[in-house]
Amino acid sequence: MRDALDATPYDALLLLSFGGPEGPDDVVPFLENVTRGRGIPKERLKEVGQHYFLFGGVSPINDQNRALLDGLRKDFADHGLDLPVYWGNRNWAPYLTDTLREMVADGRRRILVLATSAYASYSGCRQYRENLADSLAALEAEGLELPKVDKLRHYFNHEGFLEPMIEGVLRSLADLPEDVRDGAHIAFSTHSIPLASADTSGPVEGHGDGGAYVKQHLDVARLIADAVRERTGVDHPWQLVYQSRSGAPHIPWLEPDICDHLGERHAAGAPAVVMAPIGFVSDHMEVLYDLDTEAAAKAEELGLPVRRSATVGADPRFAAAIRDLVLERAAVERGQAVTPCALGALGASHTLCPVGCCPARAPRPAAAGADSPYA
Repeated sequence: MRDALDATPYDALLLLSFGGPEGPDDVVPFLENVTRGRGIPKERLKEVGQHYFLFGGVSPINDQNRALLDGLRKDFADHGLDLPVYWGNRNWAPYLTDTLREMVADGRRRILVLATSAYASYSGCRQYRENLADSLAALEAEGLELPKVDKLRHYFNHEGFLEPMIEGVLRSLADLPEDVRDGAHIAFSTHSIPLASADTSGPVEGHGDGGAYVKQHLDVARLIADAVRERTGVDHPWQLVYQSRSGAPHIPWLEPDICDHLGERHAAGAPAVVMAPIGFVSDHMEVLYDLDTEAAAKAEELGLPVRRSATVGADPRFAAAIRDLVLERAAVERGQAVTPCALGALGASHTLCPVGCCPARAPRPAAAGADSPYA
């Protein structure tokens, strides 16, 4: 971690997340926000919302973001970093546009953005940048002075993101019955996306089968599996698997699905499986439903012992990693040489998203990148 606590030229950090309903009456309006422009009938949204209704209509993501917000503020204060932290969401209150308006009113003019997605993909990066552009356009239409907005680089291979997940897998393995522990397989899970989106994730020169999205997840999985082997002396078989598929069935998405994978591992004689949700920053609804509910039910049906390891959430090491990324980006903006923290084979991600990175099907303006209309 960096010693020089100088965030200049930045005067604020914005925690930018997905958002989620906070009660039964919020579920359908929230889903309408998420799916706006797709023409999905309200009755269909009510069906989709059953996952939320199972949990009282409340997504855990907002409380988890509040905890992360508190953790970041505490870490910054404890280390003498004078940088205010704000929070805005794409799809639910506090809305991004409202938060940016508040930041402008507070005199913030150079804003760094932390998106709660660690990997390269359209939905995990460029869509956030599109939302930023939409919000800046709204403020511009109101006649407000626009701040300059930059986005922190992808942090999938930062030590402060990896270490909590490594410890989570170790705790899950230790929690398995001793007679199945050493033979347990590890299923590293992330959100499935269409193959076309995966193949075009990351910078253009890296496009290909699975793109940066798959490459980055595989690198994280190897790093965690290697750390587990080094600390336990046991080499656990592992595989990258996917969950939370949505959309038309005729469109190819990344596979295998976690439930299918559990069936295959059981049939192949695996004595137990640890499900490690490396693709998610916190234990939000897709983790609670797709892993803790649906996949756990599948494992029980099979008679297969499973454990689910924790996401990083508001772990103090993750907050410290964000501080490190803030200071790294600030130094880059000041023209200083920096050595980024990046473990594994892929190295540090780009500081500025290049043109053609994680393209949308229909081109839209996106802020905080080389193609931003808000330089």
